Amino acid sequence: MTNTPGTNGLTYRDAGVDIDEGERLVDLIKPAAKSTARPGAEAALGGFAAAFDPKAAGFKDPIFLATTDGVGTKLKIAIESGRHETVGIDLVAMCVNDLSAQGAEPLMFLDYYATGKLNAEEAAKVVLGIAEGCRQAGAALAGGETAEMPGMYGKGDYDLAGFSVGAAERGALLPRIDEMMIGDVIVGIASSGPHSNGYSLVRKVVERSGLAWDAPAPFAPGKSLAEALLTPTRIYAKALKPIFEAKLAKGAAHITGGGLVENTPRALPDQLEADFDWNAWQRPAVFEWLQATGGVPETDMRRTFNLGIGMILIVDPAKANDVVAKLNGAGEQAFKIGVLKSA
Repeated sequence: MTNTPGTNGLTYRDAGVDIDEGERLVDLIKPAAKSTARPGAEAALGGFAAAFDPKAAGFKDPIFLATTDGVGTKLKIAIESGRHETVGIDLVAMCVNDLSAQGAEPLMFLDYYATGKLNAEEAAKVVLGIAEGCRQAGAALAGGETAEMPGMYGKGDYDLAGFSVGAAERGALLPRIDEMMIGDVIVGIASSGPHSNGYSLVRKVVERSGLAWDAPAPFAPGKSLAEALLTPTRIYAKALKPIFEAKLAKGAAHITGGGLVENTPRALPDQLEADFDWNAWQRPAVFEWLQATGGVPETDMRRTFNLGIGMILIVDPAKANDVVAKLNGAGEQAFKIGVLKSA
């Protein structure tokens, strides 16, 4: 016996996928996407692919770069605490900061949001955060994908992936390792906290502390623990653009998982290594709390967290003070945190 279509047959909604909810989400986020438009990209959702016109953006002979990343288990804090407004900024930051580490300007961004059951209002909060991250980076939110996949995720869970395209004029890419030498200064730019790295360890420490997500944060007066730990990743693109245009940096490194110890060498030639002055800056209180509460060894702290430095630049000693002053003038906190020495 067969079912007559439209009587006892199954619909896509019966299978757990609500097309109408997906369309409602697009309507909710269209104005935010439009607000990220920039020369070269209209930031209009709904097409099958995103286009970028480098000539309209002012590039003469560009090299294009592309990055992809996610937010990691920091998402679990957002989901468990019901705070979804800022993880989209983290998603953008993790991609565009990698572009900055190569000397590139972020141009456009695309996101992938996947969940078991779509809640348009909740998803819109995430995407509004993505749009805010794009505005901070100067990148157009040029498209994305929302996937509703029943059975793939637990109730209330979702995951994010981001993809960003940037460009630099030919000959302007970093690092310029052939110019680096012993005595070059390492300039560190302050982070806003753990950014989006080490959160599996962060969540273990919170579990050991016995604190709930809505409890007052011991290291951040006036904030709940979830609010403090969800402080979004800092985006450095706009502050770094004039530094790169003036060719004041020989190299840069985005300090993510692996910390200063493992990320800085990615920007250096084999014959040179970083000699850090670990007392040159004050670590944010969150790291002191994590180390004390979790009993985390110093070696693990240095290899897991950024410890207050989200980006580093390799600079000629004669230009280091100027670079620090320009970054501070752009609203960042910059410090001379070490020098290069022979490996």
